[in-house]
Amino acid sequence: MLEIMVMNSILLTMKNWYLRLWSVSFIIFFSLFLLNTNFNVSDINFYLQKSNISMILVSLTILISFLMILCSTKPNYKPNLMSFFIILLNLNLILVFSVSSMFMMYFFFEFSLIPTLILILGWGYQPERIQAGMYLILYTFMASMPLFFVLLFLYSNFFNSHMLSMSMYFHSQYNTMIFIMTMLAFLVKLPIYLSHLWLPKAHVEAPLAGSMILAGILLKLGGYGIYQVYFMFSFDMMYLSYLIITLSLWGGLITMFVCYRQNDMKSLIAYSSIGHMSVMLAGLMIFLTWGVKGAIFMMVAHGLCSSALFTLASFNYEKVNSRNMPLIKGMLAFIPSLTFWWFLFCTINMACPPSLNLLSEIMIFPSIFFFSFFLILPMSFMTFMSAVYNMYLYSSINHGMPTKIINPFNGMKSYMNLGLFLHLFPYFLIMKIILF
Repeated sequence: MLEIMVMNSILLTMKNWYLRLWSVSFIIFFSLFLLNTNFNVSDINFYLQKSNISMILVSLTILISFLMILCSTKPNYKPNLMSFFIILLNLNLILVFSVSSMFMMYFFFEFSLIPTLILILGWGYQPERIQAGMYLILYTFMASMPLFFVLLFLYSNFFNSHMLSMSMYFHSQYNTMIFIMTMLAFLVKLPIYLSHLWLPKAHVEAPLAGSMILAGILLKLGGYGIYQVYFMFSFDMMYLSYLIITLSLWGGLITMFVCYRQNDMKSLIAYSSIGHMSVMLAGLMIFLTWGVKGAIFMMVAHGLCSSALFTLASFNYEKVNSRNMPLIKGMLAFIPSLTFWWFLFCTINMACPPSLNLLSEIMIFPSIFFFSFFLILPMSFMTFMSAVYNMYLYSSINHGMPTKIINPFNGMKSYMNLGLFLHLFPYFLIMKIILF
């Protein structure tokens, strides 16, 4: 783990775009050795921790960072500066998933907003990116302040911010209040329904690299934080968990209906992320073995699939100069290779076999039914609506009468096919190796 951090620090000093790209690819290869099942107490020290979920998310972070640099070959300006902030954000996220101190985790958790905001404001498409940046800062900062006060309260009682120490000695009469204040920061980051307004705005105005890191990694910070909170405090708050799970699933169903009414490709994909994260949250907060493992699988599957969908939306924008789906018709007639990737990732996004998305839902659904049989109604409708809006997304873009705004001579470049293939290839690796 320390070696990966040192390598990422060296990347910050590199000024050549190609050198950074190949260096990140080497770090990806090195990070695969971290994916092992040998875990014991000696892997936890006062500064860093090593667990299955943290190593999986570290490897996913490095892979998404590599794909961000690869697919963003034509930023508006200053590609070296853009890759610098990507590597800085990559290093920061690795530290979030690796530190064993709650204070350090909170610091890096909040610091990740700065490179993300710079990417949105510096390389965004439209003037509305300023409003999107304000939404991002206000929602996440205001929701994170209660968590900061909780950490100060805990440190004043234990004089120690180590996660393992807190889990062993934490007993307080303020359990309910601490649970709500702590969960609020991670639920907004996830985001749960009612605190999701910043996400579609940020996705629509962000450049390709910003959308990829938002969908691929930053949404997973909320799930990782909830996992650590449950592990650290061992809360017995089933009545609050039932309330959050119910709100999450019904809210996820509402956002899936909203997806079907979207005209902007990136907005539709952003709303679909809220629906998928609501299912992941339900599996995680039940805290059964199958539910937790299914939630981790869904984090990885959604990180790869949603990043690929935003990449496809960006490639479509380069061909047509529009993200409005009623204006984009008949891509199949002009660029069939792009249509092939759309079909592949739309089917993966709706959890068709043998995708990792399907495996995660198979593990989460029985856990939810075991928790409460009454939740079968929103889960069933969510499964149906997921297929509906994915078929709507695919057919709206690729079928129908071709429009005149499509440039038939502007085909797929080699880096486009490579980037999309590298989004798909980890699915086969994950289905092959045993992570747990």
